[in-house]
Amino acid sequence: MQCGDGMRLLIVTDYIPYPPVSGNLVRVYNLARRIALHHEVSMVGFLQPDDKEGAGIVAMRQFCKEVEAIHLPTRSRPRRLVGKLRHLVSGQPFDFEFLHSAELLARVNRLADANDYAIVQIEPSRMAQYAEAFPPRTRARRLIVFHNVGAQQYSRIARIEPTRLGRWRAWLLGKMLSGWEPRCGRRFERCITVSELDRQYLMATNGHLKVDVVPNGVDTQSYQCLGQDGVRPGVLFVGNMGYAPCADGALWFFREVYPQVQRAGTGLEMWIVGSSPPPAVAALDGNGVHVTGRVGDVVPYYRRCAVTIVPLRAGGGTRLKILEAMALGRPVVSTTIGCEGLDVVSGEHLLIADDPAEFAQCTLRLMHDQRLWQRVVNNARRLVVERYDWDVIARQLLRVYSEVTGN
Repeated sequence: MQCGDGMRLLIVTDYIPYPPVSGNLVRVYNLARRIALHHEVSMVGFLQPDDKEGAGIVAMRQFCKEVEAIHLPTRSRPRRLVGKLRHLVSGQPFDFEFLHSAELLARVNRLADANDYAIVQIEPSRMAQYAEAFPPRTRARRLIVFHNVGAQQYSRIARIEPTRLGRWRAWLLGKMLSGWEPRCGRRFERCITVSELDRQYLMATNGHLKVDVVPNGVDTQSYQCLGQDGVRPGVLFVGNMGYAPCADGALWFFREVYPQVQRAGTGLEMWIVGSSPPPAVAALDGNGVHVTGRVGDVVPYYRRCAVTIVPLRAGGGTRLKILEAMALGRPVVSTTIGCEGLDVVSGEHLLIADDPAEFAQCTLRLMHDQRLWQRVVNNARRLVVERYDWDVIARQLLRVYSEVTGN
């Protein structure tokens, strides 16, 4: 279990986190890279869909001892249906079926047999099905990371899904997760959430769970304040537009808030930056609205836009994009759900609004009030440096490891 002065750890994750292009991947990548400075880290998971040549394996082997990865299996529709039914019978949410792979189970089992790991860390929680690959005799302490509390996440998504089928599917997943998550947590020595709110929600479902908070973060060394050179009157929304709450947020802002801001005569542009925009979001492109799809570097878009918006009405966990904007020196207007779980104060670190008229007013205030703009930027930057830098957060995770193993 010991490796020099450190321990052997295995991270079982859904996707190999390189390139780190979305929230979950950014978290896994940044914490694994820092933990590897203290302990011997191995990793197993699926290759990202665009990674046809295994570039993620090569990149992660720069600091991981072993990296095992395969492509996500493709199955026919009848086989997928059988898999969903198998998950239902076993008490697992049917949506987890797409991450099931006998080959990946075998690889996890092989690593567990060949290495005396001190810790096995499974994340996100939908990968808990791979805990069965570890033999009962293993001495490894098992941790599970809840990037979101799915029961809450999907119950909210059910309220904003545009189709009846989508609403029913999200509602059913939320109901299943509300029973599965507390049962799942009992199988692990420690649960980790990304916010105190998520910890309290999980504990309310099962008071016997041991739950720690290890928040999301940002690399404040890489992301420095951009200043105001080149800033134009624009708002920026960054997110995975293939995720229903992000698409809904973009549409809600465009329909309910953007016209009110335009009527103020600011010449405001709206930038929607993120992968997989659905047709309804892609159709917004034009007349001052820019829908980019996936981009290689988001910093140029932050540089040109005066304000970042997070108009989310559903979702869970915490938004890394808020921390990213704060680190880069761009003030944020967010809904309550959008900044949920972050230790922020409206008017100090960002502005919070849920009503369309109030959201528009907050956006305009930041556009026109230079003193407010600068004060929010300064306070937010100080907050992320002191509380949400990945180096700070990695130390919190290391303390959890020490408590769990007694080392």
